[in-house]
Amino acid sequence: MEREMAASYEPKLNSEIRIFESSDEILTDLAEYISQVSEISVKERGYFAIALSGGPLVSFLSKLCEAPYIKTLDWSKWYIFWSDERAVAKNHADSNYKLTKEGFLSKVPIMSGHVYSINDSATVEDAATDYEFVIRQLVKIRTIGVSESTDCPKFDLILLSMGSDGHVASLFPNHQALELKDDWVTYITDSPQPPPERITFTLPVINSASNIAILAMGVDKANAVHSAVSDSSDGPDAPASLPARMVQPTDGKLVWFLDKAAASSLEALCDDAYQQQHREY
Repeated sequence: MEREMAASYEPKLNSEIRIFESSDEILTDLAEYISQVSEISVKERGYFAIALSGGPLVSFLSKLCEAPYIKTLDWSKWYIFWSDERAVAKNHADSNYKLTKEGFLSKVPIMSGHVYSINDSATVEDAATDYEFVIRQLVKIRTIGVSESTDCPKFDLILLSMGSDGHVASLFPNHQALELKDDWVTYITDSPQPPPERITFTLPVINSASNIAILAMGVDKANAVHSAVSDSSDGPDAPASLPARMVQPTDGKLVWFLDKAAASSLEALCDDAYQQQHREY
């Protein structure tokens, strides 16, 4: 079950931290969370524009492929995007599209015309340019909303998973892509994790979303989680170098979905804070 955070780790403004005992609990809660965001978006805008990422995230969408969601969600209003993609063919094992198609899209009735994958026949630079053009066209007709604060696309939900180094999408620590302000989509050719060529949403686009969810599981994520949500700006994982910490919604809300292992550094420090608050003098 979820555990309340101690005072020293209260979530930042417009953010929430959810900690779970097991991956099954995350699956259940994440499905309900996505369902609620979808329902609200369809009711308010007539569309639900969601951006996914790769890695383990797709497997956590499995509950949406089952009852009740498979019947109750208005799948005809869903529009699928990717916050990042590897510059490989769509049938390549490293393709985020392939992972999503096999693990999710093939199991739900989302119209193929509503699935906006990245051009895998272009160079990584041209693929990034093409994807930004497509998004700009959809913003013009408001299939994707627009942020009044930033003029960036305002996706209804961006789902991210965080790496043990604190990267999100294909934004890696200390990379120059973190500094981009005007581009919506960019590309990198020097990813520290293979494959090296990728395209990715920029931070302004991620932070302009109505809702952002970050999933992190495993003890190898504990230090990065701590650095991302801590109020401290000291140490090697300072705010300027940790992409997950730089996810700060402009007008939306951020929700962290953590298992106990990923939250272990938070919980240990929370226990210390609790003990200090209750120490007898």
